[in-house]
Amino acid sequence: MGFYWIKTNRFIKFLFKQYHWDIPNNQKEIFLTFDDGPTPAITEWVLDVLKTHNIQATFFCIGKNIHSNPSLFTRIKEEQHAIGNHTFNHTNGWKTTTDLYLNNISICQSILKKNNIKSKLFRPPYGKITRSQASILQKKGYKIIMWDVLSADFDQTISPKKCLENVIKNVKTGSIIVFHDSIKASTNLKYALPKAIEFLKEQQYSFKTIQ
Repeated sequence: MGFYWIKTNRFIKFLFKQYHWDIPNNQKEIFLTFDDGPTPAITEWVLDVLKTHNIQATFFCIGKNIHSNPSLFTRIKEEQHAIGNHTFNHTNGWKTTTDLYLNNISICQSILKKNNIKSKLFRPPYGKITRSQASILQKKGYKIIMWDVLSADFDQTISPKKCLENVIKNVKTGSIIVFHDSIKASTNLKYALPKAIEFLKEQQYSFKTIQ
């Protein structure tokens, strides 16, 4: 799967401090986020879990998936979760020209606007975005949301138990935590998410959306 940080390195946060890696607070608030949906069956399952626990989260949606699953996207919106842009088709900024990358984001943003979503939250797929791409987006008013804790649910070489451990051993007040409502992540997600929520509640964390 290549190298990735489970707990984002402090030096990386300092080096790219113009991005949002966590949201410091004194209230034991944390921020659950889900990338790559909406995905039939998987996103519905996630929404059911969140509803059971009365939790709001932030969904970084792919434009083509919104287009293909309008009723599922409507449910995310109606259940008052926050929504962000994750490009139209999961584009890697490091492998795409700035013009094409920004256009891909713009297409997704147009779909969000048609659905009455005014959010300017953006998460780059794979966390890969160039400085010039980021600078232009920030001038347009976007907030670039990264993460403090990566569950790595997408990594099919790790066990569901390891996925859970990635979260509960690294979370802290203010953590932005990433899961994926995707088919590839589903086995790890379905094991880890409910158990992670139960653990975090036991630790007296509260769950907030990113604004």
